Amino acid sequence: MIGFLTVLLGAVFFCFQNVIVRVLFNEYTVAGLLQTGGFVAPSLPNSFLLMAMRMVLVVPLVSAMTPLFYPALWWDLRKLGQKQNRPDLLRSLLGGVFMYLYLALLYFSVGLIPTGIALTLFFTFPVFTALLSWYFFGDAPSRFRWTVMGLVLFGSTLTVPQTGLTANALGVGLGIASGVAYAIYTVLAQKSFERIHPVPYTWISFAVTLVLSSGSLLFWTQPETAIEWTPLWIGGLLSAIATSSGHLLNNMGIRLIGATTASIIGATNPALTVVLAWFTIQETLNPLQIFGVILVTLSVALLSRERNS
Repeated sequence: MIGFLTVLLGAVFFCFQNVIVRVLFNEYTVAGLLQTGGFVAPSLPNSFLLMAMRMVLVVPLVSAMTPLFYPALWWDLRKLGQKQNRPDLLRSLLGGVFMYLYLALLYFSVGLIPTGIALTLFFTFPVFTALLSWYFFGDAPSRFRWTVMGLVLFGSTLTVPQTGLTANALGVGLGIASGVAYAIYTVLAQKSFERIHPVPYTWISFAVTLVLSSGSLLFWTQPETAIEWTPLWIGGLLSAIATSSGHLLNNMGIRLIGATTASIIGATNPALTVVLAWFTIQETLNPLQIFGVILVTLSVALLSRERNS
């Protein structure tokens, strides 16, 4: 039950991250009180900029805060540098590459098709996680889990806004590819956690993503209008807190309940984001979206009962 709740809390933090990005790209009334947002245009170059700004803040934040609840962080990182632990270090570095890859592919997809559709395509990753876990760990999902997975994915699809559904093949392919990359990341994480703690693994993933995302700024072009840097950095800090908390909680949950179950819970993100956006920025829900949220909630509740049985 602890692992289930840990991953679910991580999913909530990811939802906050999604809402923060929406506010940075578009103007909203937050909590019915403050009119803010729309600081940069929702474009691929600006997505790379926000990703790099987020990671510049994430790594120092995690480096400063993590030793407070996991004092062995720096000791574990030094130990990974020893010759006998090089395979674990290489696996951790590879995890960071796939973390960056799933983010980059997702941003490419968002640049070509509507954000809601791109996110829903990304959240097909539980299917790929289940198949990879089955192949590498012999963890064959039961018929019950396949059913729950299908219900979660179907319910999440219903939460996608029904406007702007024109999508091109490349954008769709990149959205699915981002889900595959994230599935590989989670399976690498599960394998790594057999020998190392989730905290140093996550720190290495963030550090690698920081290096690679900084390189992606080569594709960022200066916009014609002046950028309001102060609110962007504030949004970046809030996003960094949500990102680091979400990944740390998710990775600790993977260690407790496995990548497949964690990925099914993580697939509730689109539905949770819709609900959170409704509370914070007053995005309206149509009956189909409400039905999708209810379907996802009931499906995850069923999965929770299975974990407790």
